[in-house]
Amino acid sequence: MTLRGWAKANQSLIWWSAALLVPFALGAAGCGNGESEPRQAAKGPNAVRVEVTSVQRITVQRQVELAGTLVSPDQAKVSSEVAGIVREVAVELGNEVKPGQVLIKLEPRELELALRQSEGLLRQTEAQLGMDGSGQTEPPPDDQIAAIRTASANRDDARAQAARASQLMRQGLLTQADYDTTQTRLKVTEAAFQGAIEQVRSLKATLQQRRAAVELAQKKLSDAVIRAPIGGSISERVVQIGEYIRENTPVVTIVQMNPLKLKTAIQEKYAALMRPGLTAEFRVESVPDQVFRGRIAYVSPSVDQATRTFAVEILVDNGDRRLKPGFFAKGSIHTQVDENVLAVPDTAVSTLAGESSVFVVTGNKVNKRTVTLGVRMEDTLEVTTGLEGNETLATSNLSELADGVVVAVGRGGAAPDRGGSGSPREGGRRGRGERGRSGGRP
Repeated sequence: MTLRGWAKANQSLIWWSAALLVPFALGAAGCGNGESEPRQAAKGPNAVRVEVTSVQRITVQRQVELAGTLVSPDQAKVSSEVAGIVREVAVELGNEVKPGQVLIKLEPRELELALRQSEGLLRQTEAQLGMDGSGQTEPPPDDQIAAIRTASANRDDARAQAARASQLMRQGLLTQADYDTTQTRLKVTEAAFQGAIEQVRSLKATLQQRRAAVELAQKKLSDAVIRAPIGGSISERVVQIGEYIRENTPVVTIVQMNPLKLKTAIQEKYAALMRPGLTAEFRVESVPDQVFRGRIAYVSPSVDQATRTFAVEILVDNGDRRLKPGFFAKGSIHTQVDENVLAVPDTAVSTLAGESSVFVVTGNKVNKRTVTLGVRMEDTLEVTTGLEGNETLATSNLSELADGVVVAVGRGGAAPDRGGSGSPREGGRRGRGERGRSGGRP
């Protein structure tokens, strides 16, 4: 390219650049007119529009979470105490029974015969003791029993003959052989008398034994009818009509249905809070819409070293039989009620990297303040540290806020008299009332 051609090309480029810059220059000059007012207002810090709320004071029902299993507090595996053939089964699975109600009946014929045999042996012993069988419960005195009376009479006769023999012996009217015979007879009768006394004592002991045998036979006959030892529901029936069963054979299982016992394990850090009488609320999967209630009945005095928990048992009323042993339950134990607790809406809390903070509105600026949160109740959070209770907090546009940012209170809330325009005191009272009522819900 010649020098003249190069100059003409550069001149064209400069001309087109100037033409393009003229509109931008005119626009910049126009900004100094009346249409530039928004830009003039933006020279200072831009105010962030926020809604505000006041710190609430609520009543909090403290709770300890629980999870456990419902069990029957009393369960009996009923067994037969006698052997025999099952003649009648009076219950089925799931039937409700009362204490003393007939469950099973066995064939009583063999037991009736055993009772008659025992009664016969008893009457024999009573006759040997001279009892007339007319309801007499104690045997007569020993000297009125025939065996002793006979032995006593023989002894007395032998004594009299021995005395006469001694007198005749001294007079020389009796031989030595006859005298010796009378002395021997005396010794025999005395031994017979002592034997009669011992026999009567043995008969009296036998009398007690025969009476016990009769009572045992009566009991076995009564045990042929198996009755419910406790009230509850039949959870298992293992015998059939016509079946021969031996002694100690299980026949049915009864579980008590009301009340039931909820067994759970509580962490050791709550040991100081658990005591009998505290109320508990829980739900079960089969009836998810109903809340069941109970009271702590027993608290274990020791902690399991493996799980670091201790056992707690809660008695639950089950009059409507909606709960069943074995149900899994999940709920909470109400420990104590704390009043005048500081709380804020969850919209006023910003959490970043595990640190929770709120923005306190003072005048037209906000100050960031770190807080420690407690329990959550629906959309309200308990504040344990970081607030005094008289602050006004921002509840919107928290992501645009930082310490010292200028704010303007929006239509959704108004700052109280202590730093901004408007007063949220009425709204604060409503919030406290609502949270106070709902604080006790699980």
